[in-house]
Amino acid sequence: MVRAVFFVGTLLAYDGLVPIVVQKYGGSSVADVSRMQRVAERVMRTKRQGHDVVVVVSAMGDTTDELLALAKQVSPNPDRRELDMLLTAGERIAMALLSMAIRELGGDAISFTGSQSGIVTNDRHVDARIIEVRPFRVQDELARGKIVVIAGYQGVSYRREVTTLGRGGSDTTAVAMAAALGAAYCEICSDVDGVYTADPRVVPNARRIPSLSYEETQELAEAGARVLNAQAVEFAKEQGIAIYARATASPLPGADPSADGTVVRRHPPKMPGRVVGVASERDVLVIESSAPTEALLALLDAHHVAGKQLHATPDHLVVVVSRENLHEGERVLASLRERFGARLRLAERVGALSVIGAGINASFENLRTGCDALRSAGIGWSGVATSSFRITWMIDGARLDDAVRLLHRTFLEQHAPLVP
Repeated sequence: MVRAVFFVGTLLAYDGLVPIVVQKYGGSSVADVSRMQRVAERVMRTKRQGHDVVVVVSAMGDTTDELLALAKQVSPNPDRRELDMLLTAGERIAMALLSMAIRELGGDAISFTGSQSGIVTNDRHVDARIIEVRPFRVQDELARGKIVVIAGYQGVSYRREVTTLGRGGSDTTAVAMAAALGAAYCEICSDVDGVYTADPRVVPNARRIPSLSYEETQELAEAGARVLNAQAVEFAKEQGIAIYARATASPLPGADPSADGTVVRRHPPKMPGRVVGVASERDVLVIESSAPTEALLALLDAHHVAGKQLHATPDHLVVVVSRENLHEGERVLASLRERFGARLRLAERVGALSVIGAGINASFENLRTGCDALRSAGIGWSGVATSSFRITWMIDGARLDDAVRLLHRTFLEQHAPLVP
């Protein structure tokens, strides 16, 4: 599993006595003017409760996908720097419109881009990582009583280049800003009311999980669950920030925010060996090679390809790559074939199926149970990988939804509830 390390630079703590709340609203929550107005009303209710409010916003609706499709019409392999310049326009539009909507309701709002708000990243385009947050302008405006609206998903590198943070990057913006400001909590608002045991669109019996640990949530995100961004959860873990995953249409968090959402924070260990959720990723690429390991990894690095999993012996290498993060897919595959030829095997349209839970690999029982269930349903697997919190099977992508429902029944519906 590829991991990154994050830190927040030395900052002047916000010295106001008013507690700060950071709220993030996803693209579906601000998809049109009427929804944006409802978000503005919710922000104002939060302000009237006595909080200082920082709002992080994604691009409206499908704006990012539309901009990406436009770029692909111009170039099948768009330059990563220019792609960042293009895609960041979506969040800038949303932040300005939301700021205007808040002002129409009598609020005093100001909007900032990622760079204006102090989000400093490394020098990678398309999938940059935050290395420091310098929220001095944000702190100044909060001290003046303003609501600060920040464009998510973007920052600026130490070379003053505009960068984007990859899928779910607005979550990372929100949690990093919450950590830098010492916020009371970070609220991630979307069109679902929390984290579920599986994707409810695939598993009708999936149920909301009231509380999760940082580790469980991060493994769910890494395994393909579209809940919270993995980098955001790592930020929260390191800084001890509680994340409230909630529906935009829900009331503001009350005394028990887990009653109508999911709370992610540092929790004492649950009963080890129990599965809390099933996650999947539909389209992964499995690269298998007998070429020298260092040579293949160097080529992947040259194309900025990040691997999800890696298994290696001196003369055999398997790398699992998310197609979603393969921004120059055809060019990368052509380079691999040209360089390594018959020593390379590519498996496409593979599905990654995962079960997640603390201590689920303390014995082989869960692995055996999953393998038996898949075999009994006639679903073969081509590989398996584990961590302390996860078991992942590589299966035919066409059988992925059936397999998700199968393992949800096996591990969750046939057992007592796993969390309070």
